[in-house]
Amino acid sequence: MMGGASMGAWILLWIFLGLAIVVAGVLIARALGTRREPERPKIPPGESPAVRDAKDSLKLRYAHGEISREEYLQGKIELED
Repeated sequence: MMGGASMGAWILLWIFLGLAIVVAGVLIARALGTRREPERPKIPPGESPAVRDAKDSLKLRYAHGEISREEYLQGKIELED
């Protein structure tokens, strides 16, 4: 009878040890996963979304004949500064 109680205690010990390892693994995985921050897309200093929109608008106006070549080139130079 003594052997049965001792064996039951060992089984419970192994179950608790296994659960502790699983819980520790989950906690470590969550801690390591939350430390990473997504990288922000790198935009060149002169190429903000507003500048890109302005360049596209300038190209369209020139393509539609709304502005002359000189006005287009001047606008292009100003947007590159």
